[in-house]
Amino acid sequence: MTKKPNKSVQIRTDEIVPVDVVVEMKESYIAYAMSVITARALPDVRDGLKPVHRRILFAMHEMGLTSSSRFRKSAAVVGDVLGKYHPHGDVAVYDSMVGMTQEFSFRYPLVLGQGNFGSIDGDSAAAMRYTEAKMSKISNELLRDLEKETVDFRLNYDQTRKEPIVFPSAVPALLLNGTLGIAVGMATNIPPHNLAEVIDATLHLIENVDSTTENLMQFIKGPDFPIGGIAYNHKDMLHAYGTGRGGVVCQGEAEIVEQKNGFQIIITSIPFRVNKSNLIMAIAKLVQDKKLEGVKGLRDESTKDIRIVVDLKSTAVPERVLNYIYKNTQLESNFNYNIVALVDGVPQTLSLKSILSFFISHRKEVVKRRAEYDLRRAKEREHILLGLKKALDKIDCVIKIIRSSKDGQTAKYNLMKEFKFSELQTIEILEMKLQKLAGLERKAVENELKEKQKFIKETKDLLASPKKISNVISLELKEIREKYKDERRTKIVKGRNKEISDEDVIPDKKTALVFTAAGYVKRTDPSEYHAQQRGRVGV
Repeated sequence: MTKKPNKSVQIRTDEIVPVDVVVEMKESYIAYAMSVITARALPDVRDGLKPVHRRILFAMHEMGLTSSSRFRKSAAVVGDVLGKYHPHGDVAVYDSMVGMTQEFSFRYPLVLGQGNFGSIDGDSAAAMRYTEAKMSKISNELLRDLEKETVDFRLNYDQTRKEPIVFPSAVPALLLNGTLGIAVGMATNIPPHNLAEVIDATLHLIENVDSTTENLMQFIKGPDFPIGGIAYNHKDMLHAYGTGRGGVVCQGEAEIVEQKNGFQIIITSIPFRVNKSNLIMAIAKLVQDKKLEGVKGLRDESTKDIRIVVDLKSTAVPERVLNYIYKNTQLESNFNYNIVALVDGVPQTLSLKSILSFFISHRKEVVKRRAEYDLRRAKEREHILLGLKKALDKIDCVIKIIRSSKDGQTAKYNLMKEFKFSELQTIEILEMKLQKLAGLERKAVENELKEKQKFIKETKDLLASPKKISNVISLELKEIREKYKDERRTKIVKGRNKEISDEDVIPDKKTALVFTAAGYVKRTDPSEYHAQQRGRVGV
């Protein structure tokens, strides 16, 4: 078989544009970095959500998967998100949705799940075809009034439909659940907080715009992690909330309990984002390597609540063992604040006050746009009701014109000509049922008209008064507070936790220091030695 010659590719030299490779790489990398920063890794300061989380909730909203609806397969939700809004991998979308269901990851989960959605031990969730999901109740507050043109929409990736740029969000979600994101050249790490405390601080800032971070921390005591624990030192927290950066020491809670056969250390909480199974393995390895002495048993008795039991030997000093565990495992760790979020599409390092200020500004815009939408709809309805009232007042003449017209189009023209009705009013009159002629129905039209006119006046007053807009925001925040408030889970200790020194982890017991004939020095237990008896018995 003869081989066909390859056809040469003709390249037009006038289409070749010489480019400096250094400049091209620099510009391309900057474009890639900004895409990761703004479209994937960082949350928006207004609703506290990354694009993938926002798209998951919006897709659920469009599917009707509200908190009161039935559950749907997670695969159906992921498919909708991928096909309509999020042009990335299904694993990325499903993993994000799994995180939104986990009570140990989100302080206030945004998605309710049925099935295996992973565990604090690092177990992965079941495949999306086996699990089901829908929105949680608090997610409704993020999407509240979305249909009233309260936020701007943009075209999706293939320009076939529109998606919201941001949610109206009636709560400061950035602080409620916090976030963790790694972009290109920057990252964000924000802890979760207690809803009641965050709303109290927001209400205070609405009334006192000159409040400082220290003033706001009278309400927000510190982070409130979903799995509890202890956070230390008001001074460190004040620095972190004031500058957007800083480290706060966090510990799991542990208590020493005396039992009949000795002491136990019972761990009832662990620091945020610490894998419980890895923590237990780290303690076991310390015992196995003989770095941690005095432990005779270690087991995980956790159910829904965390409970790790460390059984101690009778010779052990419980405080020393616990100190050693704190010092050498993740039972004590630092939470490093790095409060970075998008403000008008630009990443900024934010303080506590600036986060709440941006949220309040967002809510003012949302309330204003909602009022303008309601006002337009009320005016449209008032216009129709005025036409109906006028028609009912002259119903005999209206009926006569309709009966004398050869068809509906002619009747419409004649009514508009005779009574100066608008087209909308005329269509409503022609579609009016005969029962509207009854006295009670006529009264209902008049009452509705009065209500609409009253509403229009109140809405105009609201739009003309920034103070009234602030009052509406405060009222809605108070309602949400009463609906979703719960007890703080993380204990806040104002003072600095005691630094665990090397001396703290050394058992406090008698020791014999031995200098051998070979020149070595070693430490031994005095119980290994006892006085030599007659007949050379003893050591």
